[in-house]
Amino acid sequence: MVFKRLLGALGVGGPSVDTVLNGGPVMPGGTLYGQVHLEGGDTDADIHAVVLELVARVEAEGGHGYGYEDEDGEHEGVVVFDRTVVGGGFRLPAGARHTVPFSLPVPWEAPVTELHGQSLGIALGIRTELEVAGARDKGDLDPLSVAPLPAQEAILEALGQLGFGFTSADLEMGHLHGTGQRLPFYQEIELTPPAQYAHAVSEIELTFLAHPAGVEIVLEADKRGGLFSEGHDQIGRFSVDHATVLQVHWTAEVDSWIRRLVERRGGFGAPAAHGHDHGYGHGHGHHDEHHGSGMGVGTAVAAGAAGLAAGAVGGYLLSEAVDEFFDDEDEENEDNDEADDNGDDEEDEGGDDDWS
Repeated sequence: MVFKRLLGALGVGGPSVDTVLNGGPVMPGGTLYGQVHLEGGDTDADIHAVVLELVARVEAEGGHGYGYEDEDGEHEGVVVFDRTVVGGGFRLPAGARHTVPFSLPVPWEAPVTELHGQSLGIALGIRTELEVAGARDKGDLDPLSVAPLPAQEAILEALGQLGFGFTSADLEMGHLHGTGQRLPFYQEIELTPPAQYAHAVSEIELTFLAHPAGVEIVLEADKRGGLFSEGHDQIGRFSVDHATVLQVHWTAEVDSWIRRLVERRGGFGAPAAHGHDHGYGHGHGHHDEHHGSGMGVGTAVAAGAAGLAAGAVGGYLLSEAVDEFFDDEDEENEDNDEADDNGDDEEDEGGDDDWS
């Protein structure tokens, strides 16, 4: 990779930056390794801090006045969900090159972006911020790939074995009440049911909330109404320990979860065979009503013995949606640079906002 772009807020002739991640996806709870490459500009620069931010494009109903509004009236914005100083306190001579190696812990609740190398359409990135002589500039944005944990992969594979099809995946702003959620958003993976469930359920939404000991699984079934009853959402929560993943027959286990959701008449769950299954509510009240299309991607993933990632994944279309996220960010950075070049020398005070 080349040094990607001049840091506009630091002025023409300032240093440039490029962040290179070590190959392959990372898992939730894992460690991200890489290097930040700096190249000096026309004059010496005192590098106060090299900061890495983990960012995600997240949807929010109502939008709270932030982000970008899509075709369906929902709002999207870029959320910073981790921020770490990886270096600083050195002088970068004019024209000199300097490398800052780093190891960055990945939050356990980091959303899954791919399955068997196929994109799910989730836009995550790692953004580099340089602080030089009191000025700050977000100088580089690189895509971040997150592969599922063994428990997450086993559950997704089991759903594929049962005939569920992938519809879309997205990130929703808000908290799931009654869970151990720590990030300000959660991931929803939307699935279409196979024939044996289609008469009772129109859609299943799946959320993983991983932690050091295991994974919370939240399932929401959009149940169809009958002649004398309206449709409603049925919710269940289950827990899986990392240590027992290989001891479970996952197809049978997940099938039992789905059957319990389909057969229940109340709104919440009953005790689960492996771990815990509790009723829960939703912090912002929008989850029960939301059945969106993720990032505008309605691509179906063929289900079958090989799991959700088998067959025609439509990875090209999903990758295009993710690329748009980074293109939009680059255009916004370029617009900001032009504003700086036109005489706006005020320091950006909005860098710490969750939405940008």
